[in-house]
Amino acid sequence: MKAPADLLLLPQWVIPVETEGALANHAVVVQDGCILDVLPADSAQTRYDATQTLALPDRALIPGLVNLHGHAAMSLFRGFADDLPLMAWLNERIWPAEKKHVSEAFVRDGTLLAAAEMLAGGITTCNDMYFFPQAAGEAFLQAGMRAILGMIVLERPSAYAPDADNYLARGLALRDELKDEPLLAFAFAPHAPYTISDATFGRINILAEQLGLPIHIHLHETADEIRDSLKQYGARPLERLARLGLLGPNFIGVHAVHVNEAEIGLLAQYGCHVAHCPTSNLKLASGIAPTFELMRAGVNLGLGTDGAASNNRLDLFAEMRLAALLAKGVSGDATALSAAAALKMATLGAARALNLDDRIGSIVPGKRADLVAVDLRALPSQPVFDPVSHLVYVAGREDVTHAWVDGKLQLNERCLVNLEPDDLTARATYWRNKLTA
Repeated sequence: MKAPADLLLLPQWVIPVETEGALANHAVVVQDGCILDVLPADSAQTRYDATQTLALPDRALIPGLVNLHGHAAMSLFRGFADDLPLMAWLNERIWPAEKKHVSEAFVRDGTLLAAAEMLAGGITTCNDMYFFPQAAGEAFLQAGMRAILGMIVLERPSAYAPDADNYLARGLALRDELKDEPLLAFAFAPHAPYTISDATFGRINILAEQLGLPIHIHLHETADEIRDSLKQYGARPLERLARLGLLGPNFIGVHAVHVNEAEIGLLAQYGCHVAHCPTSNLKLASGIAPTFELMRAGVNLGLGTDGAASNNRLDLFAEMRLAALLAKGVSGDATALSAAAALKMATLGAARALNLDDRIGSIVPGKRADLVAVDLRALPSQPVFDPVSHLVYVAGREDVTHAWVDGKLQLNERCLVNLEPDDLTARATYWRNKLTA
C-alpha cells in the first residue's frame, strides 16, 4: 500500500546543498509542509500516493534562498539616493526622507513590494531590519514569505520610537505577540556600533542571552566607522563589542568589510556569523569584504542583498555570482569560493546564522518545504554540465518558475500567488510622488 503525500516534485535535478553536487532524476516528497523524503523518481512514484504530482523537466530544485540582511521597506527608496558614499547617503538623503515619510503604511507597502521581488527571485526567507516591524510582519505574512523581524534599536528618535528603551520595549512586545506565528521569527537589530551606546548594548546582550535570539548589526562597513570608533571609544568597533560581551554564536555582523587578521580570528573564535553584501558594499564604495580569509578561518558566511536603496536589486542570484567572482579576483585563487560554496552561503549558511538550519536551508527529510525550481532550459543555459555551477554563473532570478514556503505554493510558473503586481505598482507610484513632491 502506498504512503500518502501532499506533493510529489519531479525535477531534473535536486540540489540538497548539505552534500555537494546534484541528484539527477530524484523526487522530493512533501507532506504537511515538511520534506518527507528525497529518493529516486521511480521509487517515489511506486512508494507514494501524492495528492499532486508536478513534473519539472530541465529544472533544478534548490532550497529557498535566504536573504541574511535586508531593509525590505526601503524598496520605496530604490534609486532615490544613488551614487553617494555611505554617510552622505544616510545623512543627506535617507535619514531626512525617513524622518518625513516613514510610517506603518510606508513600511507595509514597501515590504509588500520587496516580498514580491524576493519571492519571484527565489528568496523565501528574509532577515529584515527596519522601523515598524509589525507592519513588515503583516506584509510578509500576506505574501506567504518566511521572515525574521529585526527588533530595531537606535539612540536617536524616529516616528517609530523616541529612545532606545522604547525601541526595545516595542520590539519585545511584538515578539511576545507573534512568537507562535510559524513563518515569523525575531532578532535584536541594533543599527550599528556608532548609533548605539554601551548601556544599550549591555541590555541587548542580556536579553539576547535570555531569549536565545540572534543579534543582527551593521559592522565595520567603512573605514570612517573604524576611525570614529577609535576616537570616541579608544577601540575598533569589533573590539568594543567583544569587551561588552556581545560576540558569540548568536552574533551576525553585516558587511565586515574592514576587518583585519586579528578581528577575523576573533569572529572565528566566538563562532560569529557574517552577512556578506557584495553589491551594496561596491555601490556605496565601502570596499570588498575578505571572504576568502573569513572562510579559511572558519567563519560562517551568508549572503544578503541589503536594501534596494543601496543595491538596487533584491537578487541573490546576482549576489552569489558577484561574491564568487570577487573572492577569486581579490585572492588570486580561482578555487576560492566555489559555486557550491556560494550557493551554500545563500541557503544553509544564512539559515545557520539565524538558528534556522534545523528547519530550512537544505533539501533533506524533516526540514520545512521551502523550495524553489530554477529553469535551465533556455538556450543561454545550454549545455548543462554541472547544474550547481549553472545556478551561480549562468542562471538568473528570471529563471525561477516556482517557489514553495512551508509546502505552500507562492510562485506558480513565474506568477505570484498572493500578490497582485498592478496593486504593488500603484502603491510604489503613490510613494514616489510623495517623496518627490
